[in-house]
Amino acid sequence: MNEIVLPVNGMTCGGCVSSVQKVLSALPGVASVEVSLTPGQARVVYDAAKVDRAAMAQAVVDAGFSVGE
Repeated sequence: MNEIVLPVNGMTCGGCVSSVQKVLSALPGVASVEVSLTPGQARVVYDAAKVDRAAMAQAVVDAGFSVGE
């Protein structure tokens, strides 16, 4: 398993945190997700054979937020 920290921009409340957690957790290969409002980030443990950073970033964007570098 691999771990990545994605900087997530645009989260303003607990509902935003829940939304990001939900979309990332739904991806195949994602084992666990911890999202924090301050700083805005998502720590994801995942199987690199099933999902990559681009797919995770796209899921966050599709949920209405943006991902930093």
